[in-house]
Amino acid sequence: MTPQPRIDLIGLVVSDMAASLAFYRRLGLDVPAEADGAPHAEITLPGGLRLAWDTVETIRSFDPDWTAPVGGHRTALAFVCSGPAEVDEMYAALVAEGHAGHKAPWDAVWGMRYAVLHDPDGNAVDLFAALPG
Repeated sequence: MTPQPRIDLIGLVVSDMAASLAFYRRLGLDVPAEADGAPHAEITLPGGLRLAWDTVETIRSFDPDWTAPVGGHRTALAFVCSGPAEVDEMYAALVAEGHAGHKAPWDAVWGMRYAVLHDPDGNAVDLFAALPG
């Protein structure tokens, strides 16, 4: 059988490492505090997939012509919550802290409580939980 690639890492390009990591810590990711000043940070998620953050400067160190994408969001990270109330609470808390809410919590037709906000770099972040019943 021919070897096949497997997904190993999801990378985000950030303009402010400390602000981005603070946002993701609020969502429960265990990112070491010393990463706030680093040009690259990464963690291993349950199951082995890695999530990484690189500053714009880091990306431009090997791709000097890199520019931020323009237009609609094509990628979102989705975080499962313990229940519908946690979706509402987490969304409200993050918006109160100054993060950009995009779509306030709603009961989606696919049977989930859902909400969308943006991280400090404008990436979509979904919060969701199964609706009872």
